[in-house]
Amino acid sequence: MKKDDLIKLGLDEATAIKIEAASNEELKGFIPKTRFDEVNTEKNTLQAALKERDTQLETLKNSTGDIDGLKKQITDLQTANRESEKAHAAEIKTLKINAAVDAALSTAKAKNMKAVKALLDLEKTELSDEGTVKGLDDQIKKLLGADDSKFLFDTETKKTTMKGAAPADAGKEEPDSKVDITKMTYEELASYMDANPDVKI
Repeated sequence: MKKDDLIKLGLDEATAIKIEAASNEELKGFIPKTRFDEVNTEKNTLQAALKERDTQLETLKNSTGDIDGLKKQITDLQTANRESEKAHAAEIKTLKINAAVDAALSTAKAKNMKAVKALLDLEKTELSDEGTVKGLDDQIKKLLGADDSKFLFDTETKKTTMKGAAPADAGKEEPDSKVDITKMTYEELASYMDANPDVKI
């Protein structure tokens, strides 16, 4: 409410100003009723016009007489609309297939998506109900197994090294026996040196 309306109700001016400010703050996110009515009316008018246009098109199509040219135009427009819908559906399907292929290649740890995609046969691809591409896993497996394409995937498993004391050996070692360090890897040697700092090599 406005300040003047609040004063007319018997409130003093200071209180009326405070209430008006609080009311304005509360109504900031709201759309005025006049604007809502305007948009709602416009929407209803457009819907009615669309319905009427559809009825007119159907009436013209079923008409007889000298309006064959109009009938052909209407048929052509309907065909164009159907084609547009098909093109839109195909575009959506392509987007879904690309997303599924990218996800599969990411899971397979492809180093270069573009290079691997070039080796895949995606011309007649179909999506399964789960949203995956039918036959894609088999194609990726073939690429992973082939010598000329497996380098495109990160298949190396990195060896994790544990820091700390080496686990106890189950066998008993003679006090004077020496360990053959020539057969150790760098990680094994480093672990051995950490566990046996006094050993002489």
